[in-house]
Amino acid sequence: MFTPKIPPPDTAPTPATSLVQPLTGITHTPACTCHHSHSVAPAQASVPAAPVSRPAVHLTPGSLLGAAAGGTAMVLIIGTVLVSMLLATAITAVSVALCAVVLRSLLNDKNKGR
Repeated sequence: MFTPKIPPPDTAPTPATSLVQPLTGITHTPACTCHHSHSVAPAQASVPAAPVSRPAVHLTPGSLLGAAAGGTAMVLIIGTVLVSMLLATAITAVSVALCAVVLRSLLNDKNKGR
């Protein structure tokens, strides 16, 4: 139940090398009636491209200062939002408690017959 479900390996058949290779390098049309042989070069097999290496990120003092200022601004903004949400929750809790005290006082006065 808790073992990972690993998909089966790809079982697609590998493409077989074609027996007929495309012709390249023909200088005459195929219906040529000349009396010499045509030189035909077989198509080159495609070579996978080398992985592209990306340059390392270079931080200049200005960009480092900008990143630090941006991070500080984000912390201050997120902190302000969280504190305001906490303050709103606290104000709501105090007002609900105050309403409960007032309602209890009104109900007790009514029960005593005043």
